[in-house]
Amino acid sequence: MSMTDPIADMLTRIRNAIQAGHRRVSVPASNLKRDVATLLVEQGYIQKFEEVDENTQGSLRIFLKYYTKDGKPTGVIEGIKRVSRPGRRIFAGKDNIPKVCGGYGISILSTNQGILTGHQCRMRGIGGEVLCEVW
Repeated sequence: MSMTDPIADMLTRIRNAIQAGHRRVSVPASNLKRDVATLLVEQGYIQKFEEVDENTQGSLRIFLKYYTKDGKPTGVIEGIKRVSRPGRRIFAGKDNIPKVCGGYGISILSTNQGILTGHQCRMRGIGGEVLCEVW
């Protein structure tokens, strides 16, 4: 079966794993997913990820990050939302890049300079396709 939105699938797997309290989650690998996972590590939302060569495509094993709140573990990622999708692409110019939760979260954009956060895009003065928001 072909998948029409692999990024949404990755975000859903992460969201479900955090709600279930899993320490790691595996997603089919691609260059775009690898770049998104790299940004999530740099911004402190996940611990790390590693590439596993299981089959022809391979997979990414993402290790989730938790903190203790009131004696029970809570995911660092409180919310993760797909913005642009195959049926409706959402683009943002350099002047209207969305701020997530008043600057508390990050937006991830696909630009001509690679996959960047909203803050990095504002610093460079470029826009792009808004892939997702994480807070």
